[in-house]
Amino acid sequence: MTATETRTIVLQAIHRVAPDSEPEHLDPDTPFRDQIDFDSVDFVNLMELLQQAFQRRIPETDYPALATLNGILAYLG
Repeated sequence: MTATETRTIVLQAIHRVAPDSEPEHLDPDTPFRDQIDFDSVDFVNLMELLQQAFQRRIPETDYPALATLNGILAYLG
């Protein structure tokens, strides 16, 4: 999977969790909670979507590294 494909899937997952957001306009280094209405339940839902989409388990201990778009992309890359 290319970096562009990964980014597209992640942005789609963010939009599913936060439908009022505009994921393509997110600052990739700013935590989601500081940019969109994103609570802890939304974050867990995002992690579940990503695990399904990438068929990869994401341990809860890794969640802090995934608080930003760039964090997710680096983790999945």
